[in-house]
Amino acid sequence: MARNLLVLFAVCVLPAIVSAHFVRDPFHVTGCVYCDTCRCGYETDATTYMAGATVRIECRNKDTAQLTYTKEAVTDSTGHYSVLVETDRGDDFCDAVLVKSADSECSTPNEGRDRARVILTRNNGMISNKRFANAMGFLKNTPLANCPMILQKYQEPDE
Repeated sequence: MARNLLVLFAVCVLPAIVSAHFVRDPFHVTGCVYCDTCRCGYETDATTYMAGATVRIECRNKDTAQLTYTKEAVTDSTGHYSVLVETDRGDDFCDAVLVKSADSECSTPNEGRDRARVILTRNNGMISNKRFANAMGFLKNTPLANCPMILQKYQEPDE
């Protein structure tokens, strides 16, 4: 009898306790938004980080690509954002996406750096609830005058 109760506990109660832990423990997605002041497609010493930019977390069904979840955030004074995602998104594809720039002089999304994939499931071996999205950027309308000099240090020397 005691053995049956132990088996019943292991099969029914333990999974319920573990699942309850996951339900109330949201994911914490963080990232940053920058202005590519040299229009080179990546961060440099001249890059500035953008306060007030709007970012959205978008999740889509992997089979139908239908939007299943969205949540927006605005960057702080250092260009960083933080979003709490309350539910495990299972097999959805989720991305952090640029929505709107706070600077009219730097408002063109940098293609290829305008979204960042974020894994929002616990069914993958990751223990932490923290998720870090790659930096996303907008392109400045007119590059800074000193950009050629700045970009020289990123080029490989001729051999």
